[in-house]
Amino acid sequence: MTSPRIPLRIANQKAYVWNVEDIANLRSNHRICGLFTGTLPHLSQQNVFLGVPMVLLPEEVVLLVENDAVVLVDDPKAHIQPSLDQLKHWASEDKQSALLQITQAASASKDAPPLSEEAARKRKEREAKKAAKARQAASNDIMAPEQEEPPPSSQLDGLYTVLIPATTSSHEWYNDSACGYTTLAEAKAAGIWSYPSDLHERAKCGVFRGLWEQGMYIGIGIKFGGDYLVYPGDPLRYHAHFSASVLMSPTAQLTPMEIVAHGRLGTVTKKAHLLCGWDDAKKEVSYLTIEWAGFG
Repeated sequence: MTSPRIPLRIANQKAYVWNVEDIANLRSNHRICGLFTGTLPHLSQQNVFLGVPMVLLPEEVVLLVENDAVVLVDDPKAHIQPSLDQLKHWASEDKQSALLQITQAASASKDAPPLSEEAARKRKEREAKKAAKARQAASNDIMAPEQEEPPPSSQLDGLYTVLIPATTSSHEWYNDSACGYTTLAEAKAAGIWSYPSDLHERAKCGVFRGLWEQGMYIGIGIKFGGDYLVYPGDPLRYHAHFSASVLMSPTAQLTPMEIVAHGRLGTVTKKAHLLCGWDDAKKEVSYLTIEWAGFG
């Protein structure tokens, strides 16, 4: 039985995945990692811990389309203007969901064990610091005149976090049946996708597929001086073995300084640097590794 295609929501030539099950499917069955770009509540280090949506590299999108694994959806076109009745129905369901979450949160807080003396003290200290910062901001005229003062801590106990679904594909007015494309040619004709459009982009797609077909997981390598990071397994379990650079020809010239830089950078980051030369006529990739060696 053929698995259903995973929808990739296309907007401004970028592919987004909003569904968590689809993200797990891409990672476990297609070895596609993508890049998370959404924020997560209650996490201070938003540059480290990110959530949905996941954005795919254009090379990942091309690979998945060519493997008949996904459908490219023109996301802006799929959002149809809702009717008044649809908006009223959505507002009613949204209000009911919020009330249910508030009721559950209130019930959970009643059943929660009381705070220890140390925890209660730290909580009071945090609230006092927040109040002091608010007073300082007000005294320095940082707050706009029309902006309300922050509520006192005694009122915060009655406030709850209400989760709002990130995706809108379940709304009544979302219809992607007429704006889904299963080939790159169709998506290009519709004006939602143009990658690859030149030799450099074809080379990146060819190298990406070449590494992927050897069972590798591939991530972004810009932090390590390359186009990709190449992992022997899931990046959650393995370190990258290579930082890879894409060359538009197997005979592309490199300066001695570039070779030294690739070798030293790879050694410092405990990786070998992989030079990947794309032959556009033969549709083949040749590989050359650079490692920094010591001499006695």
